[in-house]
Amino acid sequence: MGEIDDAIERADWEGFTRQPPKTLQARINFLMKQLKTTKAVAAEIGVSRRSVERYRKGERKHPPQAIAERIDAAVRARWQPQVRRRRRKQAATTTGITVETRARFGYTAPIGTTDDGRFRRLTVHLPAHYAQRLFDARDAGASDQQMRQIIAEGFKDIYFQDGGNRAMGLSDVTLNDIDYLDLDY
Repeated sequence: MGEIDDAIERADWEGFTRQPPKTLQARINFLMKQLKTTKAVAAEIGVSRRSVERYRKGERKHPPQAIAERIDAAVRARWQPQVRRRRRKQAATTTGITVETRARFGYTAPIGTTDDGRFRRLTVHLPAHYAQRLFDARDAGASDQQMRQIIAEGFKDIYFQDGGNRAMGLSDVTLNDIDYLDLDY
């Protein structure tokens, strides 16, 4: 996963209206309800069927760290899908998406102005059509670089050009050397 994918996942997790199950036994039982068989759960988290049965009965309570992380990821991926879908749809149609980042922005500008890339810390609210483009690109399996470009275009339009009120000669904004990136919708 890339930085943009991770940011979208974090934003999804922040939108839960209820927290996922906390205990190992409750998580395994939740996965059993979702996947129906111990064989399917075992395949999903990369353990044997017998291990799933032990986790489910409470005979084993502390799996290795890697397995615990896979269990957590499997539960979170299936937890409250309607809530996540509703939030994404709302962001893509009406509310938009807020991007907070510290990164190096480069751009092509007309002669006589500086086009040196530099680190900037920005928090910018992008309109709904940028959120829609970002979600569509992610669903289509776009690379992290392609999703960065969508965000960079949004920054160019909203932040650098102020919706068409300034810096009209600015083109090709790039988003490089991301220190951190966080999304909220």
